[in-house]
Amino acid sequence: MAQPLMPKATAVWLIEKTSLSFEQIADFVQMHPLEVQAIADGEVAQGIIGYDPVANMQVTREDIARCEADATARLVLAAPAVPVAKGRGKGGRYTPVAKRNDRPDGIAWLLRNHPELPDVQIGKLLGTTKETIQKVRDRTHWNSANIKPRDPVILGLCTQGALNAAVTAAQERLRAEGIAIPLPVPADPE
Repeated sequence: MAQPLMPKATAVWLIEKTSLSFEQIADFVQMHPLEVQAIADGEVAQGIIGYDPVANMQVTREDIARCEADATARLVLAAPAVPVAKGRGKGGRYTPVAKRNDRPDGIAWLLRNHPELPDVQIGKLLGTTKETIQKVRDRTHWNSANIKPRDPVILGLCTQGALNAAVTAAQERLRAEGIAIPLPVPADPE
């Protein structure tokens, strides 16, 4: 449930300007009823100026009147008049300069240990391009002599949860298509 702006200041205003019960106010501002009672007694929130939720279009005067008449009724936070801005998409992910040389190692590890992962998922997981993945796979990467497969979680390129989710999704896709899940390539003894 969404919370009103400045809950303590809203509670102060509702205590001073309405005859709502402490439970009704506490439910609306998502505080404990004892905390609302402490605000009313002047023990908490001293010096806080009340924040008018009616003037700021968080609740209507009619809704307050309805709740004042019925002690079991609860205030409902009004929908914002202005649409909430949509969050920006993830876009490209920044990898610090110190970890950029570790990315081909992570790609090599994923290609060896999780061959069921498509290039698109590897790219999203590690924040790399299909071209780089293909170069590591074909051993045509400019630094292929120095690439040693290392776990991307240990390298800090992705989280274990993200890796597990990607592997699970890839395995479910292969099962749905009726394709056998490829086994990881055994590690080279060094």
